[in-house]
Amino acid sequence: MTVQQHHPLSTGADYQQLAARFRPIFARIADGAVERERQRSLPYEPIKWLKEAGFGAVRVPVEYGGAGASLVQLVQLLIELAEADSSVPQAWRGHVAFVEDRLNAHATSNQEIWFQRFVAGELVGNAWTEIGAVKIGEVGTRVSRQGNQWVVNGHKYYSTGSLFADWIDVYAQRDDDGLDVIAAVSTHQTGVHQSDDWDGFGQRTTASGSTVFDNAVVSEENIIDFSTRFKYQTALYQLVLIAVLAGSGRAALRDFSHEVRQRTRIFSHGNAPRVSQDPQILQVIGKVSALVYAAEATALRAAAPAQRAYESHFEGNAQAEHEANVAAELESAQAQVVIAELVLRAANDLFNALGASATSETKQLDRHWRNARTAASHNPLIYKERIIGDWEVNGTEPPYIWQIGNGSTAA
Repeated sequence: MTVQQHHPLSTGADYQQLAARFRPIFARIADGAVERERQRSLPYEPIKWLKEAGFGAVRVPVEYGGAGASLVQLVQLLIELAEADSSVPQAWRGHVAFVEDRLNAHATSNQEIWFQRFVAGELVGNAWTEIGAVKIGEVGTRVSRQGNQWVVNGHKYYSTGSLFADWIDVYAQRDDDGLDVIAAVSTHQTGVHQSDDWDGFGQRTTASGSTVFDNAVVSEENIIDFSTRFKYQTALYQLVLIAVLAGSGRAALRDFSHEVRQRTRIFSHGNAPRVSQDPQILQVIGKVSALVYAAEATALRAAAPAQRAYESHFEGNAQAEHEANVAAELESAQAQVVIAELVLRAANDLFNALGASATSETKQLDRHWRNARTAASHNPLIYKERIIGDWEVNGTEPPYIWQIGNGSTAA
């Protein structure tokens, strides 16, 4: 009997059929993107449309009611969604990771209850990072026993997407034994307090603000040993961000191409009676089209090792799984480095195709650069470049988990 007969896997769907389900929703999301950006209005309604359409279950195996999409296909969908509104797929990032963790956990324990929740449209946000006086390697959020129930107490920031979520994937420590855990906390209770206090200049509507847990109740079965977390999680988080970047590049190309087609004002020292016929302007657009094409192709290539890591987890071949996890981490890092450069260059150079009117706040064309710059600032590129170089020269494996916090005070 094959592994798939024991455990139905998500190895791929008909992409065009899958995308056709969501493209009308993506178009509706795109219609309101500029106004949401201008007003800094959170995309509650677009998130609701996606939940109702089953977007949160695209990775769930078909046998459990999902779409059975591969990770490459998920990244492709996220790129299309990011072209509509780059904040929305980033708001989905915590859900993507938690779904993947439950898919991997199904190899050793039944996860049908979670699959049912995903298929029903329940969304998972995340709350991992703490700011303030927390030292690197420490976590202040605690899970403790209180009477006959478990509760979570702590303060998180960068809780991306959690304002839209039914559950929050919370990184914490147990009080009783000090173990690092994931607590899957329901947001439908009084002990969870959320704020939209994210003030970045880009990705403004990702709902990446604060979450405070004040004796928030968590079921014992939803306290998960962090050591069991799926190994390619850092790579997957990065794949969502590079999809955001690639989609931002597509959106910038789309909007500037539209502006060039519509523009009637020309310069006396230009090359044609219409901007849309000026060969130098067309060269700018053509070059950027190639940059964006390369970014998207790289993103899709980078997702393949993560899919191999997922499938190999069920095959009983530890060496193959290890090699796939190494490749997932390295290729997502390589993609991050080059895609950030490609898309930031594209979003900047496109302004050469228009005049000063392109900087009008009404048009919000600058949002593409701001959003790309913000997404590219996650997980510093300089460290990823060093890690890649250390692998190429010394064969040093990349870290799968890393943390951020306060360092030691200089003497």
